[in-house]
Amino acid sequence: MTITLYGIPNCDTVKKARTWLAAQQIEFTFHDFKKQGLERATVEAWLAQLPWDVLVNKKGTTWRALSDERKASTVDAASALALMLENPSIIKRPVLDKDGQFSVAFSDAQYKTLFSL
Repeated sequence: MTITLYGIPNCDTVKKARTWLAAQQIEFTFHDFKKQGLERATVEAWLAQLPWDVLVNKKGTTWRALSDERKASTVDAASALALMLENPSIIKRPVLDKDGQFSVAFSDAQYKTLFSL
């Protein structure tokens, strides 16, 4: 099983997911997309499985700081892809890659289901 957790280390939800995985003794790689960046292919893979409006965090401060024009122009996967690559902080966190299956956000119940615990 290959697991990568994408996010930023100071995000509270990412911290909870990392703590949960460690407590379950599940090995994973953490990818800090602020420091390590994001490949276009990675975000495209996410978008192949997940709706763009699930990946784009419209409740966060990054979204609220965007111009009204930029918000209005984010209407599909292609425009969301460009926005996420330009500004990774807009991505709802964390994104979990478990053997090529992707999940967004964190809750104890969600991860128990994902890992069949």
